[in-house]
Amino acid sequence: MDPEVSLLIQGPLGGLAEERVRAELSPAYDRRPLPGGEDSIIAAWNARRQAQPWLFNAPKFRLHSAALGPPDPGGPCLTLRMGLTSYQDFLGTNWASSAGRLRCQGKADWGDAQAYLADPLGVGAMLATSDGFLVFLRRSLRVAEAPGLIDVPGGHPEPQALFPGETPRHEDLPGGLVVLELFSSILQEIRDEVNVPLSTLSRPLLLGIARNETSAGRASAEFYVRRGLEAQAGGTKIWATGAPGHD
Repeated sequence: MDPEVSLLIQGPLGGLAEERVRAELSPAYDRRPLPGGEDSIIAAWNARRQAQPWLFNAPKFRLHSAALGPPDPGGPCLTLRMGLTSYQDFLGTNWASSAGRLRCQGKADWGDAQAYLADPLGVGAMLATSDGFLVFLRRSLRVAEAPGLIDVPGGHPEPQALFPGETPRHEDLPGGLVVLELFSSILQEIRDEVNVPLSTLSRPLLLGIARNETSAGRASAEFYVRRGLEAQAGGTKIWATGAPGHD
């Protein structure tokens, strides 16, 4: 397995449909305040903004933990325990030079290596074309995380998508809406990044949750989505790699 990735949750064969996922949102699942105060986060954000002035802060969902329950008549159910965080806090904790120390201190203070980290939940998709290809993209050079590298389509579910123009609060975000945004966001990311209509995409299936160890264990929900068009559709080949077993 890739040493830069660890597996937090492996879903059942075939993945989990939206109806089999639950979300619990609570302030108890937010990041713990840094022991020495939050000044280091502000300083890191200001320095990053000076170098990359196009960056902007926004609320994000924080994944505290996840549990795959025993099957019921409809199959297994996944429960996501989530809080709120921000992109600023992500750059000031997960991407800080002190991230390793924060993980050690979180383990010592709270029995949780992620306690002091923002850990915004990301989403990613294995996007399969109808002729057996998987779609990969090259990341923009203008992003803070992994600029210019090859990646799957993805991004983040957005709390503000549920309350545009406002700063969402935990009590504003019932679990059903959070799950809806989680599953909707991956389709919107594919639409925006691959430039395909939503009507050509299948319903997402959640394959599992992985931690990115290059960003101090930030979690990402990984989906399978099928696209009802060929990689060569319209005479323009999507940048893709052959799926396993495909010549």
